[in-house]
Amino acid sequence: MLDAVPAVRAFNRFYMRFAGALDAHYMDSELSLAEARLIYEIANREAPVAAELQAVLGLDAGYVSRMLRRFQTKGWIARGRGSDARRRPISLTPAGRTMFDALDARTRAATAARIEGLGAADREMLVEALKAVTGLLGGGEAPWHIRTFRTGDLALIAARQSILYEPYGWKRPMEVLQGEVTTAFLRDFKPGREQCWVAERGGMMAGAIMLVDAGDGVGQLRLLHVEPWARGLGIGSALVAECVKFAREAGYHTIRLWTHTVLTSARRIYESQGFRIVATEEHREFGKAETGETWELALG
Repeated sequence: MLDAVPAVRAFNRFYMRFAGALDAHYMDSELSLAEARLIYEIANREAPVAAELQAVLGLDAGYVSRMLRRFQTKGWIARGRGSDARRRPISLTPAGRTMFDALDARTRAATAARIEGLGAADREMLVEALKAVTGLLGGGEAPWHIRTFRTGDLALIAARQSILYEPYGWKRPMEVLQGEVTTAFLRDFKPGREQCWVAERGGMMAGAIMLVDAGDGVGQLRLLHVEPWARGLGIGSALVAECVKFAREAGYHTIRLWTHTVLTSARRIYESQGFRIVATEEHREFGKAETGETWELALG
């Protein structure tokens, strides 16, 4: 497995150069980078207090206090009444707003110049990559949501399924199956009867699920997965619930799925949603002996 630490450190060094973090004066202003970040937060928050700014920026309280005193001396901020010095609301003065707006305009212009040579597709890729980095490194703070599929999703779902199942020894046969399932879904898609949902977090696919028409009033749940970094957030259960809701509204009387005994996490989700095992069988479709299970949920 690749060691992510050197890659993250290399990116940090690159971005420090890109953002001018080592410059004594940010964007040729009289502010350091820390001061520029502090003035940005004051400008974009509703009457913040010193304690709030310190927490948001992760800076030492004394350091923040010294910067705020300098801003006040410069006439850039005004401080209202509060229970103590750390609880006094802070706002920009007209002079502070003028200074900030000019600095913000220079920052926007400098950033635009750095990406000017990128085409539309590259800019879109950049935005998605930045969302992905933010989502991966932002911990549990990044929210997630569920949407229906769009162009390119099914190929990514097939790839991620194949990679996630590789530790089970299900290699090429599994990859072939994933490609067949996703291709058939796109080729034969029945609006109103079939759907694919994607859970997204920080611009990244965090999981997915599909429902297809199996005939005779039966909908088949297929290709549920949740990325390892997104587990424990309730995404898997939410995807299955979305699938069940759609199946009820579409008029199916039963939902069926096929899974394996070794996939314990997925089985717990199915059981919690009311699915029950109706058949088991031994097979070697993926190159080794496995116990396959057919589960069903009667929708009534």
